[in-house]
Amino acid sequence: MSFTVLVPARLASSRLPRKPLADIGGLPMVVRVARRAALAGASRVVVAADDVEIVQACEHHGVTALLTRTDHPTGSDRLAEACTLLGLADDALVVNVQGDEPLIEPALIEACAAQLRGRSDCVMGTAAHPIDSAAEYANPNVVKVVLDAAGRALYFSRAPIPFWRDAVPALSLPSPAPLRHIGLYAYRAAFLRRFPTLPPCPLEAIEALEQLRVLWHGERIAVHVSAHRPGPGVDTPEDLQRVRELFV
Repeated sequence: MSFTVLVPARLASSRLPRKPLADIGGLPMVVRVARRAALAGASRVVVAADDVEIVQACEHHGVTALLTRTDHPTGSDRLAEACTLLGLADDALVVNVQGDEPLIEPALIEACAAQLRGRSDCVMGTAAHPIDSAAEYANPNVVKVVLDAAGRALYFSRAPIPFWRDAVPALSLPSPAPLRHIGLYAYRAAFLRRFPTLPPCPLEAIEALEQLRVLWHGERIAVHVSAHRPGPGVDTPEDLQRVRELFV
């Protein structure tokens, strides 16, 4: 299966300055991510960067990188520009791997691409895993997703969905287990280029979840359900230290 992995990388970060270049075991984090993604069997892995320093760091370690505009409002806009710069065909499969996921499972990347490849009724693919903690289920920082009978996303929310009306005690988990959304996305290149032109929607603004724009405009998202949760991402200095300890 042929697909391209794109890794968006922005030098500025409010919680962790210069995050893509943070050292993890002697390599910049974005290089760690790209090397993990390469193990998924992608035809190529490309970092879409907003700063020449990131591009240079990637090239120094043998990772392909593109310099994109600095004024993109979202990572999706940056990836859309990268699709154009790479000249990807409309039906090309693209997987967006976040640049702060140095422990991402290559098999999960491949599964996400395969899920979309087999779903002509969907313009996007993503992933989720069962939640096994009542505290996680109630946590607004954990994004949940509910599916239809065909495995497509019905809705994403920071609220505990589906809401278990008859739960006793209040923080029990429903059965089957609710699903935590994993921020990994597959697209067909034509839709990725079109996505930034879709007007933002009210639900997206309320929940602060960009993927709701896709559903709002009547498109469908296929969801691969993994039995396992992904490795920890890096959002804060504390996260970075925990991940660094795994590479000692």
